[in-house]
Amino acid sequence: MPHSEKPFKLSIPDAEIDCLRKKLDLTRFPDHPDGMDWQYGVPVDVLRRLVARWQNGFDWRAAETRINQLPQFTRDIEVEGFGTLNIHYVHKRSEAKGAIPLLFVHGWPGHFMEVSKILPLLTSDTGNHRKFHVVALSLPGFGFSEAPKKEGFTVRQFAEVGHKLMLALGYDKYVAQGGDWGYYITRSIAYYYGSEHVKAWHTNMPYTGPPTFAANPLLYLRYLVTPLSSEDIEGLKRNDLWYAEERGFTWIQQT
Repeated sequence: MPHSEKPFKLSIPDAEIDCLRKKLDLTRFPDHPDGMDWQYGVPVDVLRRLVARWQNGFDWRAAETRINQLPQFTRDIEVEGFGTLNIHYVHKRSEAKGAIPLLFVHGWPGHFMEVSKILPLLTSDTGNHRKFHVVALSLPGFGFSEAPKKEGFTVRQFAEVGHKLMLALGYDKYVAQGGDWGYYITRSIAYYYGSEHVKAWHTNMPYTGPPTFAANPLLYLRYLVTPLSSEDIEGLKRNDLWYAEERGFTWIQQT
């Protein structure tokens, strides 16, 4: 793959910011029934606070400066069946000897800034912890990465982009981490490229489904008869009750 890396600095034109402010100025707020909170959607007073925040309380240029403190780049990645996509990413090498290349994949809805707080910790050459060269990409269609122009761009293609990016950066062997949407993508990276390239995979969102007849017939049949234990049911009730109370909903006993 030819060298196509370019440094990236975020610089939104003033005209775009002015356009947003004009749109906010033209906001027409709906009526809201008296005495109602969230039962009929977002309360109007909450919407008014949000609009006011974006109009007068948010300093985009300050945020832009913080974003640009990260070492950002773009690079063209060829994706089989989808042509070339221009991919945006953060890339910070550690000065520590023996640092491990790490591909960090964000979630949904999410973006590359999810890595910002842990980036200095992972790349620091001090302390007794493991040191990493960190790559945090913007997934195609997210942030500043180009979106595919055709249907059918699945987890398999996202995994291909991440893997080819690491190879283009000279990391033939690396580890991967992801949560949420990044969980599915890094799992696919480990599955398709793990035997030769991916030496470890970490996720902060482990997920599994019920047993299948093909994989474990006895466990599958047991699951059909008793899908959940009494402990499972009580745990789900406690979790659902907490979820409902946090959002002001009334708990309805399931039968």
